[in-house]
Amino acid sequence: MQPWAFPFQLDALYQIWEQFVLQGRLSPEQEALLDPIVLRSWRRCGPRFDAFSRPRLISLESPGLDRVYNAQADLMNMARPFMEDIHQFVENSDVGIVLTDGVACVLEIMGDRTMLAELETTGIRPGVYWNEEIVGTNAMALTIQEAMPVHIVGPEHYFATFHHLAAAAAPIFDVKGRMIATLSMFGNCRRSHVHTLGLVMAAARAITNQLQANLYLQETNRHLSELQTVFGAISEGVISWNQVGRVTSFNRQAAEMLGISRERILGRPLLQLLTLPPVVAEALADNRPLNEVEGTFEQDGRYVDCLISLKPIMDGLSGPTGYILTLRPFKRVRQLVHRLVGARATLTLDDVLGESSGMRRVRRQARLAARGIAPALLVGEGGAGKNPLARAIHNESERADRPFLTISCQAIPHELMASEFLGYEAGAFEGSPPEGRPSKFELVDSGTLFLDDIESLTLEMQAALLHLLETGHIMRLGSARPIPVDVRIIGGTAVNLEEYVADGRFHSHLYYRFGVFIIELPALRDRLEDIPLLVERFLSRISQRLDKPAWISDEAQAALHRYPWPGNVRELEDVLERAVMQSENNWIQVSDLPAVVRSGRVLTSLSPRPQPVLSLRDAEREAIIRAAWACEGHISNMAKQLGASRTTLWRKLKELDINLEQYKSKA
Repeated sequence: MQPWAFPFQLDALYQIWEQFVLQGRLSPEQEALLDPIVLRSWRRCGPRFDAFSRPRLISLESPGLDRVYNAQADLMNMARPFMEDIHQFVENSDVGIVLTDGVACVLEIMGDRTMLAELETTGIRPGVYWNEEIVGTNAMALTIQEAMPVHIVGPEHYFATFHHLAAAAAPIFDVKGRMIATLSMFGNCRRSHVHTLGLVMAAARAITNQLQANLYLQETNRHLSELQTVFGAISEGVISWNQVGRVTSFNRQAAEMLGISRERILGRPLLQLLTLPPVVAEALADNRPLNEVEGTFEQDGRYVDCLISLKPIMDGLSGPTGYILTLRPFKRVRQLVHRLVGARATLTLDDVLGESSGMRRVRRQARLAARGIAPALLVGEGGAGKNPLARAIHNESERADRPFLTISCQAIPHELMASEFLGYEAGAFEGSPPEGRPSKFELVDSGTLFLDDIESLTLEMQAALLHLLETGHIMRLGSARPIPVDVRIIGGTAVNLEEYVADGRFHSHLYYRFGVFIIELPALRDRLEDIPLLVERFLSRISQRLDKPAWISDEAQAALHRYPWPGNVRELEDVLERAVMQSENNWIQVSDLPAVVRSGRVLTSLSPRPQPVLSLRDAEREAIIRAAWACEGHISNMAKQLGASRTTLWRKLKELDINLEQYKSKA
């Protein structure tokens, strides 16, 4: 019955019902007096039911009913307080409140005692299905059928056995708009009131709203739990605060970095417990974000350097309602960068080839240096292999999984050396980037720094390096704060540093610091017996890089032994790569070698740059080696060509550690 039909005449309504069930039709005037929803339901029920009989109810019993209760537990718990409120509001009015699920199965009933007994007699009890296909026209069934509130009074029920009842029912929807239940209120048809339907509708809408609110609350709690899990899982420190400055989030990483317990800072004003870096304070004052800028927190007398990002939490156009600050420790960032760019050394001392006595000595000294912590100095001509040896020492040490960085001191202009090595604070000088720059020693913290051509360091930079070795601290330009760093220094040089110390071009105390481990790498011309091993390794590497096999003939191999190699190992590799590119059938012949290598001479007059001047000892050695090749290792012929006695030549061979057997075997 529609609200506009109140007040109604039960007798007239009964006559309309009686004519329909007896004759199966109504006059247009009678149809106009009847609710269209009820009329459609009667027409569906007429062919199927005898209106004067009792419907055959279908009821669920345990355990089926228990399964329904378990499935609808949340709905029942949600609806029960509203049903109790309705009962309290209409108590002693002889009414009953009924909750069904989306298929009209009765879930729960409450109300006055007399009405509960009446409903039990009628067949309205938990587990009974009250859909139209079983009990004909009724409020709960039509609410499900029409998905709208329905009020059924007395004779509007199809079965006569329900004519003494009146029921108002309203649908309950889930958050997706799907009808999942009905709420109805039963009473005597003669006391049915027009506002009964409104009361039930309000209660059903309240249950729907509460279901939606609970779902949104669950979603919010889930998102909050996920957010807290993310805050705890990420490696960065995270701090958030609201617009009045009170801390709302402070994850474990931030607590460990800053040395502040989460319980101490959560909910309290941020600035009372933490002093923000100037760059952050300025960004907050200007209401602008920050992205990966360098900053330093001073907390309890210690400094925490990190990369800082600041993001405002926006709420529409009303401005920020809070801020989120992320902190990334410098040390972790540097380790990540070195891991991604492959800055770790991969060579080992086993990769330092050579079976000559000089190279065996180098490997022995290098292993001692790898086990030590003092600075090491590698001495050798250009191309002798100082850089690979430094990498191998690092990779054999306890710092093998830490960064390794090579810097050519000769390549840095003197006027820029201090800023390149020491870095600078933000705004240290005019024109400097606002975020500052870390020092090279900070970038390789806990790792190894190889300073090639160390003699090219300015005296000021030498003093700064000496200060680092003595104190373990570095100070950026424009800063008064010492920064602790743990770095192993390996130096490389091709000059006699003792002469530099004597001339005042190198600090003596810095030189003495390198005195613990001084490793001299022999020139390639002093270890010709290592050439076959080097050739094999280089050809294998070149073949892999060029994706083509390569071999070398005996004649070309012999030519390599006759050449003095002023560029050492590096020159040998370059010569072999050029020869592989020019060779036919992947065989390197003498003709594929450069002219200077084929002739066995170093061209000085035609060279575009001066060649290194040999010492008297090196000149004697080179002359004897050339004579050995020319005379196929025969001592008498060698002495004659060199203009020396056999005794003198034997003494020189022993002194210079030259073995004539290799020249005889190669002849």
